[in-house]
Amino acid sequence: MSNILPIITPQTPAHWAAYYRLRYEVLRQPWQQLPGSERAPDDDAPTTTHALLLAPGAAAGSAAPEAVGVGRLHASGPGQGQLRFMAVAPAWQGRGVGRHLLAHLEAAARQQQLSELILHARAEAVPFYERAGYAVVAPSHLLFGQIPHFLMRKVL
Repeated sequence: MSNILPIITPQTPAHWAAYYRLRYEVLRQPWQQLPGSERAPDDDAPTTTHALLLAPGAAAGSAAPEAVGVGRLHASGPGQGQLRFMAVAPAWQGRGVGRHLLAHLEAAARQQQLSELILHARAEAVPFYERAGYAVVAPSHLLFGQIPHFLMRKVL
């Protein structure tokens, strides 16, 4: 179902609110992090691409659209991009939303003439990225003192 849902770049205040709400609810709130911790200083950089997938029926001008998936690509160096803040609403997990977002962001990376992507995946997400062609490079960091991450890479 998710492959027919359009992925957009957030433009309106309502879209940005839905985008950041999902990032917070999935990636920060479960670990008692403060609101605002889902934002990054380079979110506004011109080299950052944001992807937002809205729930079916969420009209473009809807006052409170529901995000079902989000992700971000940042051109991090010559020929290299980094994927961050990939999140899928729990009710939508396992339905292809993550694959759809990943394909969209990889296409954006190719359009920007990036030759490789890196990311720091949570341990439970490593198999998802491996199925998409990413390889573990090395253990990365421990987020919030309890979530192991692994540096992964894919040549485009």
